[in-house]
Amino acid sequence: MKIAAFATIALIAWIANANAQTTLHYASGLGAAEARAGAALGFDMADVGDVASLNALPQGMKGLIWLGIKGGATTEFQNKVKPFIGNAKVFGFYLWDEPDPTGKYGELITSASLKEQSDWIHQNVPGAKTFIVLMNMASSNARPDYMNTYNLANTAIDLYGLDPYPFRTGVPADLNEIDATVAAAVRAGIPMGKIVPVFQAFGGGTFSTAEGGKYVVPTPKQLQASIDRWATIIPSPEFDFVYSWGNQQGDTALRDRPELQAVFKARNTGGAAPGASPRANE
Repeated sequence: MKIAAFATIALIAWIANANAQTTLHYASGLGAAEARAGAALGFDMADVGDVASLNALPQGMKGLIWLGIKGGATTEFQNKVKPFIGNAKVFGFYLWDEPDPTGKYGELITSASLKEQSDWIHQNVPGAKTFIVLMNMASSNARPDYMNTYNLANTAIDLYGLDPYPFRTGVPADLNEIDATVAAAVRAGIPMGKIVPVFQAFGGGTFSTAEGGKYVVPTPKQLQASIDRWATIIPSPEFDFVYSWGNQQGDTALRDRPELQAVFKARNTGGAAPGASPRANE
């Protein structure tokens, strides 16, 4: 992205975040069983799916409740959400991960069905946020596309995760993909204040990239650089998201990498300013 365009995005970000808020730190796969280990690294929001797990979280830790139920505010959906009503540990509900508005790449999930779910939660669980991670509909991260998918107008969802994973085989790591992803989301109708940064902390396994390669675990310096780039564009999101704490498809994840844990601990607890080298790199 050209310098002028980057400066424009940074200015918009500053305006959108003029009223700074406290950012929560979430790691996908960090459940109740390992919540204390995550809390020691400054993670204060966990990945849970039931009330018992939510209640088991350490004091001060919130829960993002995974749903993954299609078809709108069905009886199944309502029965899943109702037990959480009134629980002070609830931050919000993770409706779907990379929903597909076309049905070509996965389950067809319509914007109308997501809106029905988001509206039901807003009406019945006061204060709870609704959240999805968006699917990039383009063939690469370099030119992302979210047009005609999901946005604030057609879903009423509160927050949208963006997950450009720049560390891959076959292509040079390019942090400009982060800028391009944010710009594409804004063009598609998502306000910058509704964007949740997703940090790559995994690699290997059976995951494949759009280019047909593999994801690569970032080095501490690469991870810090990606965190710093996100902070320049979205300096004060409601929460940020690490993918992933645990292993899912034979990959290496944050749980396995103490040198990356050190980066997040310094960052989450205020131990390193943006641009500073974490101790893992010294």
